[in-house]
Amino acid sequence: MNYQIIKDETLLREFIAWLPDLLPHETYYVSLFARNKYAKEIKADKAQLKRFTASKEYLFAKIKQLECEIGSYTQDQNPIPQQALALYITPNPRDLVKATKESLIEFAKLITLPQYNGYNPHQEVMTQLQKCHSRKIYFDLDFDKVDLETTRQAIAQYINMDCVNILRTHGGFHVLIEMEKLDKSFEKSWYKNLTSLAGCDVRGDNLVPVPGCTQGNFVPFFEKK
Repeated sequence: MNYQIIKDETLLREFIAWLPDLLPHETYYVSLFARNKYAKEIKADKAQLKRFTASKEYLFAKIKQLECEIGSYTQDQNPIPQQALALYITPNPRDLVKATKESLIEFAKLITLPQYNGYNPHQEVMTQLQKCHSRKIYFDLDFDKVDLETTRQAIAQYINMDCVNILRTHGGFHVLIEMEKLDKSFEKSWYKNLTSLAGCDVRGDNLVPVPGCTQGNFVPFFEKK
């Protein structure tokens, strides 16, 4: 029996189609976590199990490859349960050129240390890929423990709703604002107004749960506009 990462293939394929097409120097960054909030036996809040980059063309296949035999993911040699798993992605493309430059700078710092401190070159590069966004197509606001409809009504006062995408998640929702569609009349006020709303605890260029995939056995999905 295998772990189930893809819970709804249709939702996942629709999400992949929705993602921006990549430029030659861009990629997507994906990370699989085991989370303490979904399974108390997990010691860290976000125990990272796997992370990788992918183009839109290979994203589905790479996610499918995560569905290995149950017990293959472990923490302190203890099998990680299905309900702990949660898959995340950066909806904004990552910049391969920028990440390469930042990695070289980091490598220069590491190799001039008096002694080896346990660093892993591959992991250093992956960390830079996570950090180095290319285009800021979406601005993400993460809401937790608040009513969606009440928040939606409040958002509608401060921004044009045709630029808003609402991603339902386990225990909350993400508001992904498509910056190119933002009405100019809101340019100076939207950030302060939206980040001041109740329940908004994370904002910016974030990892978001992958629609159609597991998030503590919940299946994230986009609300219909």
